[in-house]
Amino acid sequence: MNNREPHIPVHLLSGFLGSGKTTLLSRLLDYYKAQDKKPAVIMNELGDINLDGQLLGDEVPMAEMLSGCICCTMRGDLGMEISMLISEHQPDVIFIESTGAANPMETLDGVTEAAMYKAIDLRSVITVVDGPELLERSRNGKGRTFKLMQEQIRCATILLLNKADKLEPDQLVEAQQQLRGLNAHARIIATVRCAIDDWSWLEAEAESSAKSRMHADIEAGQMQQHTHGEGGTCSVAGCSHDHDHHHDHAGSHHSHEHVMVVTHYWRSPVSSEAFESLLQRLPANIYRAKGIVTFTDAPSRFLFQYAYKESDFMRIDPQGHVNDVAVFIGEHFSKDWLLRELEHLEQAGKMDE
Repeated sequence: MNNREPHIPVHLLSGFLGSGKTTLLSRLLDYYKAQDKKPAVIMNELGDINLDGQLLGDEVPMAEMLSGCICCTMRGDLGMEISMLISEHQPDVIFIESTGAANPMETLDGVTEAAMYKAIDLRSVITVVDGPELLERSRNGKGRTFKLMQEQIRCATILLLNKADKLEPDQLVEAQQQLRGLNAHARIIATVRCAIDDWSWLEAEAESSAKSRMHADIEAGQMQQHTHGEGGTCSVAGCSHDHDHHHDHAGSHHSHEHVMVVTHYWRSPVSSEAFESLLQRLPANIYRAKGIVTFTDAPSRFLFQYAYKESDFMRIDPQGHVNDVAVFIGEHFSKDWLLRELEHLEQAGKMDE
């Protein structure tokens, strides 16, 4: 499918209650508005009232998802909310602030639903970590709350070690070591009230994304990888970028990726047999895939779902515009290999037409 819509960057903000997510969101909104960009927000709360959202003002388009967690009961609604937000407001960037009880990996699954309707790039998963709380729970608590905190850290592509002013120097080092032990590749930034002097590096990564659409085959693995003063290595694992508006290429080398989402917009129909064969050959570390596909040997379009080596296809007849797209989620897999396989399917499909 030839998709000419501009790709809208999406950033997922994660972290426990009180860690500083809303403070971070406020700072990000201020930065993008100062750049004459139009940000939009999706805020998720477990309760019936979004108090944090009321503090952000009316000038920022915002969708509220209340009385549920977007990583479970409301996951299917998230993709539709993103799609509606884009249709109604045409933002330049979207931030999703999830409830502190949300598992980012499961939330990613909901985010990718929107790729069926709108051209988006999931750029980062930013987890805000309460430094003192991390040390306290690591020493005294091994229950479900601490496990969820660990998962939020593990799934991040950027880690903000917040409330650093409340840590002694040796405690700060200990907290950084804990983060690195849970996540070997994310950028780690120590902050006070999520304050960062210059957010231009986040914008620079977006510019690198645009360049990678022109030069992905040459530049993949070089544009976004750079070291940071805190000792972390930047690797925006959740980031996948479009090449000539057709298919996505990695912004950083696969050997430095953790949680990965690859979104591929189909350029043409493919063989159903060849596509099913590819799903069967996917490595174990690609554990989720879904999308919409048109086959050369079938008259209609299909919604496909893949999870842990099991796949399912359902014939569909969309009433509105829906992209032919495939979204793959996993860890430490080769984007280059996957994109080559998808391109081979398309080339073979053209010969069958």
